[in-house]
Amino acid sequence: MSTSGLLHLPAPLTRICTVPRGLWLREKLPLLSPGAAVTAVPTAGKREWPPLPPLDENELREQFVKGHGPGGQATNKTSNCVVLKHVPSGIVVKCHQTRSVDQNRKLARRILQEKVDVFYHGENSLVYREKQEAERRKQERKRRAKETLEKKKLLKALWESSKAP
Repeated sequence: MSTSGLLHLPAPLTRICTVPRGLWLREKLPLLSPGAAVTAVPTAGKREWPPLPPLDENELREQFVKGHGPGGQATNKTSNCVVLKHVPSGIVVKCHQTRSVDQNRKLARRILQEKVDVFYHGENSLVYREKQEAERRKQERKRRAKETLEKKKLLKALWESSKAP
């Protein structure tokens, strides 16, 4: 028996990649020639974070405390809730969004970074402007929905009046 009979390679090359919520996808990789151009594809659903000033790790105090809320034993008996304090400004952030301490640490730092930016820059901060723009878009959608509803009511009234005689 030859060794080539034992080795079975799949015809198309595949790569296993993870996506959110633990799903797995198999995608076929095209074979690229050395001169082929590769273009960057933007990822759908990924939020572009604004560039914020970095935090100095020496100015941070970090604690791990027990979580709270629904989840029972997995939440209430593990110390995976991160409390992060920025000493110069006095801002405290508590993050318990996931079960993972590492993910909570990253999220807490991101939230603290946004809050410190708003604290120091006020209305000029990127986060504040982004939230104001989102609120403006929301109000515009509400206004358009209200106008559409009024037009529908007017059209219905006209329709009813034309049917009545």
